Amino acid sequence: MTTPPEAPAPGRCPVAHGFDAMGDAYYTDPAKHLAEVRGEHPVFFYPYLNAWIVTRRADVEAVLSDWQAFSSAANSALIDVPEQHRAVIPPDLMSQMLVGSDPPSHTRHRAVAQRGFTRSRMEALAPGIEARAHRIVDRFEANGSGNLMEDYCLELTTQTIMAHMGLGAEDDPMMRQLRDDLFQVLASAQEPLPEPRRGEVWERFTRAALYLREIIDERRENPGTDLISDMASVRDKDGAPVLTSAQIALHLAEFAAAGTDTTAQAMANAVLFLADNPQALADAQADPDLWSSVFEETVRRRPSSSFASRQAVRDTVIGGVEIKADDMVWLALASANTDPEHTEAPFAFDIHRHDAGGHLAFTQGRHTCLGQDLARVQGAIGLKVLFERLPSLRPVQDAPLDFVRMALLPVRRSLPVTWDPEDTGRRTLARTTHRLTLRVAERREESQGVASFVLEHPDGGALPAWKPGAHIEVDLPGGMSRQYSLCSDPAEAHRWRIGVLREPAGRGGSAHLHDTVQAGTVLKVSRPRNHFPLRTAERYLFVAGGIGITPILAMIRQAEADGADWTLLYGGRTRASMAFLAELAPYGGRVLVRPQDEFGLLDLAGHFGEPADGTLIYACGPEPLLRAAGAASAHWPQGSLHVERFAPKTAETAGQEQEFEVEFAASGLTAKIPADRSILQVAEELGLPALSSCAEGTCGTCETPLMSGEAEHRDAVLTEAERQAQDTIMICVSRAAGTCPRLVLDL
Repeated sequence: MTTPPEAPAPGRCPVAHGFDAMGDAYYTDPAKHLAEVRGEHPVFFYPYLNAWIVTRRADVEAVLSDWQAFSSAANSALIDVPEQHRAVIPPDLMSQMLVGSDPPSHTRHRAVAQRGFTRSRMEALAPGIEARAHRIVDRFEANGSGNLMEDYCLELTTQTIMAHMGLGAEDDPMMRQLRDDLFQVLASAQEPLPEPRRGEVWERFTRAALYLREIIDERRENPGTDLISDMASVRDKDGAPVLTSAQIALHLAEFAAAGTDTTAQAMANAVLFLADNPQALADAQADPDLWSSVFEETVRRRPSSSFASRQAVRDTVIGGVEIKADDMVWLALASANTDPEHTEAPFAFDIHRHDAGGHLAFTQGRHTCLGQDLARVQGAIGLKVLFERLPSLRPVQDAPLDFVRMALLPVRRSLPVTWDPEDTGRRTLARTTHRLTLRVAERREESQGVASFVLEHPDGGALPAWKPGAHIEVDLPGGMSRQYSLCSDPAEAHRWRIGVLREPAGRGGSAHLHDTVQAGTVLKVSRPRNHFPLRTAERYLFVAGGIGITPILAMIRQAEADGADWTLLYGGRTRASMAFLAELAPYGGRVLVRPQDEFGLLDLAGHFGEPADGTLIYACGPEPLLRAAGAASAHWPQGSLHVERFAPKTAETAGQEQEFEVEFAASGLTAKIPADRSILQVAEELGLPALSSCAEGTCGTCETPLMSGEAEHRDAVLTEAERQAQDTIMICVSRAAGTCPRLVLDL
């Protein structure tokens, strides 16, 4: 830790001897530390920074509103560019940073940049931010603990600003490093940046600037709809670019830092405040509209940037203290936001304040934060998703302070948190539907009537992990949703593939995918669900009929990876209609291709033969095939055959449907289920948190714990053993057994 000097410079009084911008008290809570000295010294000299600290709201506002008396130029003009980098980044260029310039230059540069940060445009980013937040939580939700800053906060904000700039996954490491380097470059105008760190930072910073300039030049010629294209396309009345590529690259570096770390810091700070204020957390969880207020109250109490700095242009007086021309003045935003002369109960964390946005966290006047609307949209969404998915999340008690200790821009490096892994279970999923927004990276015709679609995240990031047998739901127009098995390699973290059979007699879902979806199309899909898992075995007999080959492809890859023996019997109408044959060809004789027009119906009896120890049968295809597989394997031990159906079995009921009663134990409600209504329909009418998709008993989305009673299972998901166990029920199709008048469900 660096200890600031105590002796004031000549003529620089008063000095607040208790204030230490490098000490633990400051990094724990800047506002409270400043409040300890504000009463006695509302304006004081701080020798360590050779600057005056201004703490009261009225004085801070007065300085922010007068750029002619208090210049921002010193924020970047005092940055010392190493000699060897000045040919690429001359000092004059650094003086044009938005945070370190005054009108008219600042006005011209800001006018170009702000086109990409309008409120309407930031609000339009909200669905993508929410989908991105869910995808990030997907990666770590089962862990139960982690570093929230790295795992979530910075991950979300970095991916968002990169998507807004139109940058791909290959640029991710560079942009993350540029964020950190820009903060150090900016702070070096006021605080020491020692060697060898200084040389390392500037070497990376220069290299990144040159790379960004190349991208800017390319987008001048081929503009898109991203922020870089917006800025590169602005021209003056003579048709010349308003800003050079070097100037735009400098501003992009500013956005890489300000557009990521500040909002990430705010989300982490909100978690800490909510842990100390459980009623505020409960209120926000009950009313999602309050997450915006949580974010506003967080940045009021603890702005991500504790100070804004200016340089006095002429001799002046602030708060009764004489300030000389050229003196640096640091405006304590954290203190101004908690000034009791302006804010009632300033240290209370109150998310119901009438004037929630009446703070200076984004400063004021010409230098009001350009990205404040992005911060507000992203911060509120990020917190909502985080506590929606992990409601038990809390910071680790007594975790050590872990900051990059810069007084102007304190950067939290870690926030250890824990949560109950059971948050990821059915009770959480029953309250919200999580959809990923994915892009079709490739479409291929795999056979007559079968097309495959490779899905990737637009950010290029990893997708949720899955295992063979998993399927996803694809949202389609008109409220349709269809389930398709994943048939790519589970080891490929950045891509999913589905195979879709065009069904002329279907309800239109497959036709829509075949007729309208091409590379570049964006689809909303669910996270993977798996009701057809591959159990560990020494040997497998795989049976696929038609499009039923899709889940089997991933199973074969897993069997190969595990070193298990296996054989596939693959049937279809004709060889031309059977998909993925080229992909299966390298497996040679272990794949038995048996099109019906050449071989007739599959010889299941001959294929299964005598039961073999350590062998499991996996079959997927149309219902006649699965019934035949059940009959042909009837002499095998129970549990040997595993099937996945495209539709539920036809229910065999004795007489007319009967009314029965259901107690929804978790909700404290009891209701009659009429003969012509499903449990799901009644639960939805009661406003219960029941999640559903297919409503046909095939996807497993509505699975609900059965606490007591006997169900008549009519789904295509549960195994026979699971049906007999009576532990769970698919409430979209299944009912109470004829002899059971009442079911108790955990819903």
